[in-house]
Amino acid sequence: MKWETRVTKLLGIKYPIIQGGLAHLAYSELASAVSNAGGLGQVTAMSLNTPEELVSEIRKTKSLTNKPFGVNFAIGQHGRKFEHYVEAALNENVKVMSITGGNPAPFFEMLKGTDVKKLVLVAAKRQAEKAEELGADAVMVVGQEGGGHLGRGDIGTMVLIPQVVDSVSIPVIASGGIGDGRGFMAALALGAEGIEMGTRFIATKECVHAHEAYKKALINGEETGTSVIKRSIGAPARVISNTWTDRILELEAQQGTYESLKEYISGEANKRFIHEGKEAEGFAWAGQVMGLISDVPPVQELFERMIKDSEQIAGKWTK
Repeated sequence: MKWETRVTKLLGIKYPIIQGGLAHLAYSELASAVSNAGGLGQVTAMSLNTPEELVSEIRKTKSLTNKPFGVNFAIGQHGRKFEHYVEAALNENVKVMSITGGNPAPFFEMLKGTDVKKLVLVAAKRQAEKAEELGADAVMVVGQEGGGHLGRGDIGTMVLIPQVVDSVSIPVIASGGIGDGRGFMAALALGAEGIEMGTRFIATKECVHAHEAYKKALINGEETGTSVIKRSIGAPARVISNTWTDRILELEAQQGTYESLKEYISGEANKRFIHEGKEAEGFAWAGQVMGLISDVPPVQELFERMIKDSEQIAGKWTK
């Protein structure tokens, strides 16, 4: 089967499979493994303390792969300035940058006159149209099944993807609820020209910064084992349900403000679970696709399985 789409051409990759930004997890080991397997790995920029740390991580990634990879900028994080991080990535000649969680206009302004490919994560048709107007080269569209931050509209991937495909002319990359070859082929059938996966890549050998307790929670969890927090402050996000997230939801039901929630939804609370395995003392992002995860393979093996399953599906379609 030929896997060439506008996404593979745009990014210079073999398969149109992109690894999500994954705050506090997407570093050189995972990014390089995804790129080496034929997809597009990404390094998360805004989880790093300084632009110098980003430079170090980019150089580590370059030492581990000679394939294209990207840098993700989650610019919606409270109080974080991203400009110096973008400058650092430009100085390191990064050719693909993606943006999540904020207005891409100032980000795109910094990339004017460069040949950097610009990807934007969106969760609604209007957001996708706006991203195209501003100059995005492709949009990554996340349905409400996804892990981490989502749209406010609660639109599922099956409806959202074709809606966006019909409304923009740039390539659409599907995200949310995709974790195997079946999801991959479903996304292509809906008109997407690639996929982005986050939760599935956490449960891989090369996601070395994810604690074993986190990976076990993904393996043992069911599709019903997630909750959406932060709705009350206009930033809905899907997590693994536990006693910590139950407390967040209790506070939100009491008209919780950001001030009352910040201790519970902080990056430190996130890292206590995902890095230290302290499940009762923090939270972890995850999509409903965790109900389809049953193992922790190497990234290369995951790709091989997905491609094999996808080709079997394509074979059935052509009979």
